Amino acid sequence: MAPPKKHRARTVLIAVASVVVIAVMVAGGYVLTLANTFDGQTETLASAFPDEEGRPVKDPGDSSMNILLMGADFGGANQVTGNVLEHGGTGQRSDTMMLVHVPADRKGVYVMSVMRDTWLEIPGHGQNKINSAMAFGGVPLVVQTFEGLFDTKIDHVAVVDFQGFRDLTTALGGVKVKNDIAFTANDTDYFYPVGELNLEGDRALRFVRERKSFIDGDYQRVKNQQKFLNAVIDKMLAAKTLTNPATLYQVIDKVSPYLTLDQSFDAQTIAGLGLQLKDLRSDDVHSFTLPTAGTSRSADGQSIVLEDKQAVESVGKALRSDTMDSYFGKLDTPTK
Repeated sequence: MAPPKKHRARTVLIAVASVVVIAVMVAGGYVLTLANTFDGQTETLASAFPDEEGRPVKDPGDSSMNILLMGADFGGANQVTGNVLEHGGTGQRSDTMMLVHVPADRKGVYVMSVMRDTWLEIPGHGQNKINSAMAFGGVPLVVQTFEGLFDTKIDHVAVVDFQGFRDLTTALGGVKVKNDIAFTANDTDYFYPVGELNLEGDRALRFVRERKSFIDGDYQRVKNQQKFLNAVIDKMLAAKTLTNPATLYQVIDKVSPYLTLDQSFDAQTIAGLGLQLKDLRSDDVHSFTLPTAGTSRSADGQSIVLEDKQAVESVGKALRSDTMDSYFGKLDTPTK
């Protein structure tokens, strides 16, 4: 069994990193330009949520926010298919899934990665890997699966094309990551030695996607994604980035074409959240992986990750009661 990890100073994929930038730009008076750029270049999901009937009911007084983030590979900027936009992406697979919880007091952000091979109940499709939910029923079924798993309502959805990682690092001039395991990315000559690396472009993309080079496969890939995103948030929150409007605009301009969002998750909504999070610092962004019960094989021979039902119950309770800070504080000693 891989023990649950507690990671401080992490980020929340490109979408929430963008929130930080938006907050700064709003404060600097760039909101109109940013809004036009963001809304004009992002794609919108016509169908992101399941039928309202049967979804968890959220207390009207609960101002916390849950954002489901998914990584996909559509082939580049604004290359998302009509199937995804109109029908939520049935037939696609999402290899990266994170649930972001923003508490009501807006004093932190909690990012939970979910292993893509987690074996659980997919509504209407029995026991399957969680990443198969998108193939069976698109984004709405992924949302339904997460809401059923944690008995918690999802407020917003963001799908990020992996190619966005490449352009984001280029816009930032590279990001520094401490690599713990030396490896060569599969089918490439990209070698990543142990130590501090400056990642940019295609090398950054392969770093966050690689899994075949590791004994524990997806577990290490998730760790590397968290390290990489930690490096992104640190770079974006650096003084020389925050005080450079040209760099900030370039980040949004480069990243937004790779984002596909639900209809209500527009620039105005994100800017409002950004203002509420304007005092956010890297130490206030916490990331961890949903604990599992180890690995096994399904009856048909698939390699799977076993669901830790107690962990799922605890996370669900923390989400519903907006006490994720307490849950996170009970996890293992943090690692950087």
